[in-house]
Amino acid sequence: MTAHDRAGRSMSASTSSIPSVDLQAFLTGSSDDQMRIAAEVDEICRTLGFLVVENHGVPEGVIRNAWDASQSFFELPIEEKLRAKPDDPECPRGYFPMAAEALAKSLGVETPPDIKESFGIGPLHAPPYEVDGADYEFHYGKNIWPERPLELRSALTAYFEAMTLAGSRILRLFAAALDLPQEHFEPYHRSPMCALRCINYPASETPLLPGQKGAGEHSDYGSLTMLKSDPNVPGLEIRMPSGEWARAPLVGDAFIVNIGDLMARWTNDRWVSTLHRVVLPAEAGGRRRQSMAFFHNTSFDARIECIPTCLAAGDAPKYEPVLAGQYLVDRFTSAVNDD
Repeated sequence: MTAHDRAGRSMSASTSSIPSVDLQAFLTGSSDDQMRIAAEVDEICRTLGFLVVENHGVPEGVIRNAWDASQSFFELPIEEKLRAKPDDPECPRGYFPMAAEALAKSLGVETPPDIKESFGIGPLHAPPYEVDGADYEFHYGKNIWPERPLELRSALTAYFEAMTLAGSRILRLFAAALDLPQEHFEPYHRSPMCALRCINYPASETPLLPGQKGAGEHSDYGSLTMLKSDPNVPGLEIRMPSGEWARAPLVGDAFIVNIGDLMARWTNDRWVSTLHRVVLPAEAGGRRRQSMAFFHNTSFDARIECIPTCLAAGDAPKYEPVLAGQYLVDRFTSAVNDD
């Protein structure tokens, strides 16, 4: 089945749950507990690629401050928000107004632009090695901060740092799930190309165009995504192994976590990077929807090639090795709406 077939089929969404995993229970559990939880995660990532991670260790106050500051930014007049818009449309930081992206285009599917606006930041620290000029600017360039709200910079910086640590803890679980030492992924994430995207899906005031979504069908590009989803307003849908679209559950303190294309490639497709989308459902009652997506990625110079435990004896890897930095540049720019 082609990417167009996968993304273009029209299916009604059913309600389904995503398996939950207690991260703290893994990190502090006995060796038997760790083996059991790791096996559960391996099975989830083989079949669905999405899980709900509870007891992740990110302080509630850090999450709340970032959420509130983001909401305050989105409530500003559009003229003020546009001052934080990057000059380069392919820059992944700053303010992205309505219609700036069409995520389905990353699959080669032509759709109307997504009905959302967002504000993003990237790494807070430069890598301790030289990166080519254009690549450095894309991954490690300066973040663009608006004048208001005053608390946005401190709130998102604290959240970014806490989520980077949480991502490293989840990678310990992922390593165990792949029959690897828990510290296996650490050398690949010394200077991670992490990114935070705060997203606002406004209440729909006009009918959508055919095929238009809050966020079109897509898979994520990197290692793993940690989503703080709106606890009150639905919208996220996941393409199940059956081919049906299922509504993701509304979760409170937990994160919805999914693996990205680079991790699937790394595992030789032992794990799946699952298509997902955001719809603007009628049952939202005209309410806006908010989320914060944290993309935990490798270092720029990480060489991604088949993990040995993911290759059966006598088989050849499905993919050639790639350097993570260029791979992510290519994937991100493919979704920019330049119409």
